[in-house]
Amino acid sequence: MLASPNQSFVIVGAGQAGGRAAEAMRKAGFQGRVILIGDEAEPPYERPPLSKAILVGAKPHGSCQLLPSGFYKENEIELLTETRVIALDPAAHRVKLADGREVGYDKLVLATGGRVRELPFAPIGRAGVYYLRTVKDSLTLGAALRRAKRFVVIGGGFLGLEAAASARKLGLEVTVVECLPAILDRAMHPKIAEYVAALHRRNGVEIRTGITVSEIASDSKVEAVICRDGSRIAADLVLVAIGILPNVELAEAAGAAIENGIKVDEFGRTTLEDVYAVGDVANHPNPILGRRLRLESWQNAQNQAIAVARGLCGAPQPYAEVPWFWSDQYDANIQMVGVPQETDDVVFRGDPTSGRFTAFNIARHRVVGATAFNMGGEIRFARKMIETGTTPTLDALADPRHKLKDLVAAHAASSQA
Repeated sequence: MLASPNQSFVIVGAGQAGGRAAEAMRKAGFQGRVILIGDEAEPPYERPPLSKAILVGAKPHGSCQLLPSGFYKENEIELLTETRVIALDPAAHRVKLADGREVGYDKLVLATGGRVRELPFAPIGRAGVYYLRTVKDSLTLGAALRRAKRFVVIGGGFLGLEAAASARKLGLEVTVVECLPAILDRAMHPKIAEYVAALHRRNGVEIRTGITVSEIASDSKVEAVICRDGSRIAADLVLVAIGILPNVELAEAAGAAIENGIKVDEFGRTTLEDVYAVGDVANHPNPILGRRLRLESWQNAQNQAIAVARGLCGAPQPYAEVPWFWSDQYDANIQMVGVPQETDDVVFRGDPTSGRFTAFNIARHRVVGATAFNMGGEIRFARKMIETGTTPTLDALADPRHKLKDLVAAHAASSQA
């Protein structure tokens, strides 16, 4: 049953998830009121270019906007930018704005995303210290990079590594410092991550792992990063890229269940009546993986938002997808599927030294994850393996003469026999 045209749907958070949710509501035929509220000056935009094309100035910042500028007016979506929601009143079905206004809703979607995790000794606003989350952050850091010579990145995750690659394109000396034994600890097995580290080293980046930063030395400007082991890394500017914190405060204050994000069911429903959550802030169940998780990815921000929005408009379907993520660094396109936190073995398909190969994470004889380096065509078959619980022999998986689609088909045939 379609939602009534007399209803009002409010979306708090005008990032990619919020923008896609509003778009999906109209595409699903909802004729009621749609109000999209965001605290940034920009209309909804995609974040991946911020550490790459926008950062180096290869594209104008407007190029990352999610939808054409006239879309919201043409589709009668009330877009409120530079507007902060300060409280939810689930009993009255209203949200309270910082300017004193209140907005009523029949259904509320929280797409509040996350904010950067700060280092206590490197607060936002300190001269020479940068964080990267917004368009404004990207433009500010990009301008600073053009004036600098030595750049230190604290944090060896994807964002920090992409920014490091961008800085190298601009000719800076770059050092990445990671406190854990390997970069990309949350995303990759160390055997796979080592090839990303090698990629950066070939391009002139110094990668230092197992090192904790304790201080940033500065007078009127940044001079060096001081590590706990006593080492000193010269720097003109520093990027802190140590992850994000989900913005759960509005939901938590209103009484919603919180568990590493806002806890939702397979339809995006929170524990508050008529309140939903999507994107980076939502901790949702994934029946394919058999666990709950909160994802910080382009795919999840878009697809979960679309699924939940369609459900609100009368076509509810559980959201269940194998996570997918990509990153472009130098001449490498890196694509990942699955959440391979449990890995018994890593199988390499192709020659890793060639720059074109796929690495598979194996757990309990099943494929649970895959990372493709310049081999994006194999990812859809790797995703199918995870979805179906394919258990190929390791020799067949490692041998490019055995097509992945044939391994998937063989598993399907044996399952039906």
